[in-house]
Amino acid sequence: MELIPVEIGPLNPRVQDMVIAAVLFAVSFFAITRLLRRVNRVLEARGQATEGVARQAEEVRAQAEAKREEAHALLAEARHDAAQIRQRAHEEGAALIAAARADAVRRRDGLLAEAGARIEAERAAAEAELRPHVSELAAQLASRVVGEPISPPSRTPAADTR
Repeated sequence: MELIPVEIGPLNPRVQDMVIAAVLFAVSFFAITRLLRRVNRVLEARGQATEGVARQAEEVRAQAEAKREEAHALLAEARHDAAQIRQRAHEEGAALIAAARADAVRRRDGLLAEAGARIEAERAAAEAELRPHVSELAAQLASRVVGEPISPPSRTPAADTR
């Protein structure tokens, strides 16, 4: 039995061939549709997984950036604190040096005054000790210069009071 009553050669299909073809097409269509649904589900799951991973990676990247900024802020603060500590230590060191210098100057002035007083006292003692011998030493020196013996002058009470 032919579908078209006109003779067109091999292009005129038979009804049994058409039914078999339709049944095979329907079976193939439903099989491929089910297969494509599974493929689409798998593709969607993979897409969601990659999107989820990409989203997680972006979140992790954002968190890492935030942590890096926080670390940079902490480092900047630590550098600032270290600079302040160095400045304070420098100022304290300068104050200690100034105090040590002032103390040394005070001690030096005290030692100089004490040494000056001691020298003055020793000079006065040496002068007092040598004063009675001045006339004898002067006579001896004059004798050496003149070449003749000169006798020391006699002591007078007015000469000793000088």
